[in-house]
Amino acid sequence: MKFLDQAKVFVKSGDGGNGCMSFRREKYVALGGPDGGDGGRGGDIVLECVEGLNTLIDYRYQQHFKAQRGHHGMGRDRTGAKGESLVLKLPRGTQVLAEDKETVLADLTEVGQRIVLLHGGDGGLGNAHFKSSTNRAPRRTEPGYPGEEMWVWLRLKLIADVGLVGLPNAGKSTFISAVSGAHPKIADYPFTTLHPNLGMVRRMDSELVVADIPGLIEGASEGHGLGTRFLGHVERCGALLHLIDGTAEDVAENYRIVRSELDAYGEVLENKTEIVALNKCDALQADEIAEKKAALEKASGQEVHVISGVAGIGIDDMLNLLFDAVRAARAAEAGEDEEGYAP
Repeated sequence: MKFLDQAKVFVKSGDGGNGCMSFRREKYVALGGPDGGDGGRGGDIVLECVEGLNTLIDYRYQQHFKAQRGHHGMGRDRTGAKGESLVLKLPRGTQVLAEDKETVLADLTEVGQRIVLLHGGDGGLGNAHFKSSTNRAPRRTEPGYPGEEMWVWLRLKLIADVGLVGLPNAGKSTFISAVSGAHPKIADYPFTTLHPNLGMVRRMDSELVVADIPGLIEGASEGHGLGTRFLGHVERCGALLHLIDGTAEDVAENYRIVRSELDAYGEVLENKTEIVALNKCDALQADEIAEKKAALEKASGQEVHVISGVAGIGIDDMLNLLFDAVRAARAAEAGEDEEGYAP
């Protein structure tokens, strides 16, 4: 299935049904009077967060979604039926933005969450509604009210526990294939990964979802390359694993490039837990590893872990660190939520 994380669609709720003009016509009943019913309400546009989806590909080939209009009123004081609502099934982590791509209309973060985006139009009134002591045979009805309509952007931001970040060809795809059952494309050239990949890491009774984010380049926070579309996928990760290509000439500079892009993107990434790892150590001599590790620790100001996705060096220890970091991040997040809702 092709991965698609952004789509623009047109949505319209149903128009209300028209009111009916009708008069009672019954044998042996004189002066029957008006009996036109009201129109039914139009259907709503409903957003539903469902399990089992991780792409917006369903909205690539169909861009117009319209709910059913309400049925018209009928004689004998019969009100028209309500139009059926249209439910858009979306993956967890989808944001619905207005056409300006800035105003957030809905944010689906929990499976089962349902949001009414657009309400259907009210039904029109039938002539029975206008009957009065001075107007015994009204010939007035109302048309149904129109539904709401708008263009919206659907933007998927993957919800994962750990996000892998780094320059192109840093070994992110190799790492995720080594620790999970994911099989991303792996090759010896940059930008092999063109869309995010998810991998599930299982260890005893715990699970960890790792997101392989395509390589970032300088200026990504300003939209260079695929820019903010990729950075957006790590917004909701509990922790970041920053992989540095150990075979690069200047590992410290490589770290600074990606770190500056994360900081420039905003506070949501700037303050995330970051674990730094010097990757591809199987291709380095011991003295080279020591030299590059020291340079990287000086640039990052934290401990640097030496790993190799291909050879499996340091992978188990790294997974232990990731599980601990995610556990701490989720606990802190839960504490903030409870504090925010405290009476």
